[in-house]
Amino acid sequence: MFQVKICGVTSVEDAMMIAASGADAIGLNFITGSPRCLDLERATEISQNLPEGIVRIGVFVGRPSSEMLSFAKQIGLDAIQLHGLFDGPPEKSDPPWRCDELKPYPVIRVVRLEKPSIDPDRLATARQWIDAAAACGCPPAMALLDAGVSRGVNAGELGGTGQTVDWEAVADVPILPVPITLAGGLTPDNVTAAIQTTHAVAVDTASGVESSPGRKDSNLVRRFVDAAKRAFSEQTED
Repeated sequence: MFQVKICGVTSVEDAMMIAASGADAIGLNFITGSPRCLDLERATEISQNLPEGIVRIGVFVGRPSSEMLSFAKQIGLDAIQLHGLFDGPPEKSDPPWRCDELKPYPVIRVVRLEKPSIDPDRLATARQWIDAAAACGCPPAMALLDAGVSRGVNAGELGGTGQTVDWEAVADVPILPVPITLAGGLTPDNVTAAIQTTHAVAVDTASGVESSPGRKDSNLVRRFVDAAKRAFSEQTED
């Protein structure tokens, strides 16, 4: 689907700059309370100004499937990213049958992993969710590993915190039965090492290429995309 995704895009100018940088995908955030959250009108404007070939991904938490489908159709999304909990109140969770309800849009399922060690129970729950979605006839297209934060100023935030996942632990854990995208605190300076360590098939960043929340820095974006593409190319050659 993509190798390099820049998430939390909030303006047409940033979106066009990201497309020109060589990134494969952008993320449009619809998570209430996020500094990168968009309304339908702004997201549609951004999408309509993007060139063909850029993958447009909508990022949601706990929205009804009918609402996500409506957004996807109007905006022109190519995929839907589910950031909700595996279980919990409806407004904060995304059950596995969502994948079937959201057809024909591919689903990217976020799995949050906290340091200092990866909880095997969390991975087991993620695998059960993926298996349940597959049993409904529509497994997620990718799993996105992001940093979960339960303490400090970023506690409870769903992405864009700048916190990293334990790459060494990711490399050692049993692989989930879908392609893995790595997120969580990735920057131009560490994305090469992240790819080399985890062997993820794709990477995703938001705060790692920003001058302020929601505002992308063109120099950081170009450096990130170049470093990631180079690392993926070298990984393929090996």
